[in-house]
Amino acid sequence: MSKPYSVPVTVRGYETDAQGHLNQAVYLNYAEHARWSLLQAAGIRQADLQAKGMGPVALETTIRYRRELLAGDEVEVTCAFEWGVGKTFRIRQSIVKADGTVAAEVEALGGLLDLKARTLLPEPRERFKELAAEPALFGL
Repeated sequence: MSKPYSVPVTVRGYETDAQGHLNQAVYLNYAEHARWSLLQAAGIRQADLQAKGMGPVALETTIRYRRELLAGDEVEVTCAFEWGVGKTFRIRQSIVKADGTVAAEVEALGGLLDLKARTLLPEPRERFKELAAEPALFGL
C-alpha cells in the first residue's frame, strides 16, 4: 500500500445537518475531492483520461463514521491505492481531525471504464503507471 496522499478540508456550515454535524453525503464529496486531487498531483487530468477513452468508476463504497465533524473543523482527507490483480483496485481513505482523531474511514472498490465499450479495462495499475507523471503517489 502506498503512503497516503492527503488534502486539507475545512467543514463549512452549509454542509452540516439539523444536528449540527457534517451531513453523511458530504463525507463522500470529501473522499472524491481527495481522489481527484491525487490524480491531478500525479499529473493525470480528467481531460487526459477522457481523451484516452477511459474514466475511473466507483464500484462499491463503504463509510465508517467514527466521530462527528462540526462546522469549522479542520480535517485531512487521505487517499491510498491498493493494487491487486485483475480489473479493480481498492482505495482506502481516512478523514482525520486536526487533533489526530479519525472521524471517518472510507473504502472503495474502483476500476477504469472503457468509455466506448462501457466495460472495465484490464490492468488499471499499468494504465495509471503509464499515465502518471508521478506514479509513486499511487504506490507504483
